[in-house]
Amino acid sequence: MRVVSLVPSATETLVALGVAPVGCTRFCEQPSIPTYGGTKDPAVESIIDLAPDLVVVNDEENRRQDAARLVDAGLRVHSMSPRTVGDVGPAVRALADTCSVAIPEGFGRRDWAGWLERAAALRPPARSVCTLVWRRPWLVAGPATYGSSVLDLLGLVNVIDAADAPRYPEVSLDEIERLGPDLVVLPSEPYPFSSRHLAELRASLPDARLALVDGRDLFWWGIRTPAALGRLRATLEATSG
Repeated sequence: MRVVSLVPSATETLVALGVAPVGCTRFCEQPSIPTYGGTKDPAVESIIDLAPDLVVVNDEENRRQDAARLVDAGLRVHSMSPRTVGDVGPAVRALADTCSVAIPEGFGRRDWAGWLERAAALRPPARSVCTLVWRRPWLVAGPATYGSSVLDLLGLVNVIDAADAPRYPEVSLDEIERLGPDLVVLPSEPYPFSSRHLAELRASLPDARLALVDGRDLFWWGIRTPAALGRLRATLEATSG
């Protein structure tokens, strides 16, 4: 099957399923696969010219108008957009079924349900968290995001708790301080937070612990999810502030 993936998480998962995409985005970190633009600016005409059997998209990574152009060109488009850790198992199974390949070990219905139960059993006492996703302006992950679901499974409850909150609300550091999170998470993507940002944030948020984490483990879903949860757990447990 000739597949183009416009979603880094899906590209990684397809490769693990034994389906080597004929095209992906420049953000997919697959140097052996030709790239056709980015997630927000794919080279739609070039993708159409490839005549793939399937194009995988995501409603957050990709633009609706680009997916519509692919559909209008007669291409089969498969959307996968898990919002929670629990959604990942069904999403991977659906992708495997669509590509007519075997469901990977650990992602069958019973296996996935069992893994979720074991992960929940390891959940420590709840602490509050705020997850930064951008700087200038400061954006944070709202409660209805996959990253927030990952952290919740690790015992970290989002301080942005309004049911009608945007997925990625804009806030100020003063607002974050007033919310009083026990922990502020700085992922390496989509904004490349690193150790050089710690001093600025410690000055503004003196009472919060700060944790640098791999943004792929926090925001990429799919084949990596079980191992990513373990890596994040270890990173957060090792963070002293």
